[in-house]
Amino acid sequence: MTTIRSYGHACFMITADNGYRIVFDPYETGSVPGVELPEIEAEAVYCSHGHADHSAAHRIRLSGKDLPCPFAVSYLNVPHDDQNGALRGMNRIHILEGCGLKIAHYGDLGRDLNEEEVDRLTDCDAVMIPCGGYYTIDADQAAGIIRRTAPKLAVLMHYRTDCTGYDVLMHADDVLNRIPDARKAGVSEVTVGECRGVIMLDPEQ
Repeated sequence: MTTIRSYGHACFMITADNGYRIVFDPYETGSVPGVELPEIEAEAVYCSHGHADHSAAHRIRLSGKDLPCPFAVSYLNVPHDDQNGALRGMNRIHILEGCGLKIAHYGDLGRDLNEEEVDRLTDCDAVMIPCGGYYTIDADQAAGIIRRTAPKLAVLMHYRTDCTGYDVLMHADDVLNRIPDARKAGVSEVTVGECRGVIMLDPEQ
């Protein structure tokens, strides 16, 4: 049983069948309005790019446990903007493959995927994909990517709510209205394979 837990913004923990924990894109204290990262322990941490709201690896306490990583980890380098990285640099989409699963964290993807990238990301069991616009793709672009790559589960990220996130991002309610069948899950953690569709998780604080 592999789970995905949200800590807000673009930070998630993947916990594999054997207990191995991977954290993606932890944010620096005070970098994201309305959210604060709790103390988190994990076996590994990956950051999509160097901006403070995605790169606070030092905030994660590494356990030092002698646990084998059950995933092969690869990545795609993609632009953080629609001008081939000229505005905000590059971003890594991390891909985990193992435990009979394929999981991708899109980081701050800033443009639509090209055909080669679509081929690499098609048929994931779960993806974490931005949707708030301005710094990343918006809800319409996210909906198109979800349609083209057909993940079993898409977890939306990098949007704002009444109390959290950057003012320039699309509000969660607007995102839900733009992405077909998207819904709020009402929980902070889901099990990959058991939860399907397009969802927003409530972050654990």
